Parts: sequence; structure tokens; C-alpha cells
Amino acid sequence: MTFRRLFNPIAVGRAVFTPSRPDRVRDPAVQRVQTLRAVLGLAAVVWMLLSYGLAADADAVIDDRFGQIRTNLIALAVTLPVAVAGFVTAARPPHRGVLLRRFGKPAGALLALTTALAVPRLITGLGYVDEDTDWTASPWRVLLLFALGAFLLWLGPFGLYGIVQALVHVFRTADIHETIPPLLATLLVWELAVIDLLNGSYESMPLGVRLVLTFGAPLSVTAVALWELRRLRSRHGVTVRGALGR
Repeated sequence: MTFRRLFNPIAVGRAVFTPSRPDRVRDPAVQRVQTLRAVLGLAAVVWMLLSYGLAADADAVIDDRFGQIRTNLIALAVTLPVAVAGFVTAARPPHRGVLLRRFGKPAGALLALTTALAVPRLITGLGYVDEDTDWTASPWRVLLLFALGAFLLWLGPFGLYGIVQALVHVFRTADIHETIPPLLATLLVWELAVIDLLNGSYESMPLGVRLVLTFGAPLSVTAVALWELRRLRSRHGVTVRGALGR
């Protein structure tokens, strides 16, 4: 990546969040379905939030959603390495080392997204941006404010792009093996559904809507994952057993 492209958050996001292993299977049909699933999922959540008046208190909704995102990211940060470690451990020795060496880029994608979402709150929490601060008292403070503002403007589209790509590519785990994204997506989405149930994330909604928001994503992601695994096996001869060397 050239130095000029570092100023383009989308270009950097594409390099960070998109699988890049040269010999991985690329199936256009699978990619279209993954993208459609992610877009429809995001659109459904936004529509539900707006339709049922959850945006009446914008600050409360934003705090609630960010709290939910933080909880989900913590769960993902724990589940991703544990699930991949289990997959790698189940592989036979010749395959185990190869799979383990490929884990670096997915781990980097998860770390980058977590950092992008945490940094704005960290900056405000440390007091770098304070309503009572006299920014005109020092040129260094003015320079710091400008630098922080530019960085946050860059970080916004990078983080949003990262969220979408993380949903589509499941933290670029296809770089490890093609069968891991559908397996991991199914595990993660059911885990997040259980967390939402325990936290009562959609308590203010009617029962039917709450059920759709809680179980719609897990059921649809599971269906897509099963279709993807079947297509990988039938069209490309790629299987979980083959990945494990069994």
C-alpha cells in the first residue's frame, strides 16, 4: 500500500478486512449471498429501530447500542480465537501448522475493528476533548484538536466499512480456510442472540418483532452457512474434513 492510500480509510479498510490468501476459493455466488445477507441484516435492524420509536431519545439509544456493540465485541474477541484454536487443534499435524500460521490476519482484523470502535470513547474519556478547555491558550492545543478531529474523521468511515466487511467476511477467516467463515458465522450469531436474550436488548418491542430481531439473523445465517458449505463441497471439493486432514 502506498503512502497516499493511507489517507483513504476505505482503501485501508479493504486491505485490513478483506481476505487476501491467493489460493483460496473465490465463488462469486457465495460472495453475492454473503453481501446481501449483511446488507439486509443491517437494513432490518435500522428499520425496526426507526419503526418502533426507539429513536425518540437519541442519546439513550446511541448509548444502548454502543453498549450492546461493546458487549458483542468482547464476546467475539473471546470466541474467535477459541473457536479457531479448537478448529486448529482438531486438525492433524501437517495441516495444523498451516492453519495456525494463517491466523494472524483475521486476528489483526478483529483488533483493528475493536480499536476503531474504542478509540473515540477513549479520547473523550481521557479528557482530550473538554467543553471547558480554552483551545486558544496554546497553539499546541489547537494543533492537537485539529489532529484529533482529522483522525476521528478518518476513523469513522474506516470503522463503518470494517463493520460491514466483518459481517460479510467474518473477520477474513477465509484466509485460514474457506469452511471457517460459515461455521464461525453460525456460532457467533447464535452466541450474540443468546447475549441479546440475557441482556433484554429489545424488551420495549412487541413480542413478534423481538422474536424476529433475536432469531431472524441466526436462522438466516445458519441457512446461508449450510448452503455455502454444500456449495464448497459440491462445486469446489472443499470440505471441513479436508481442512482438518481427516
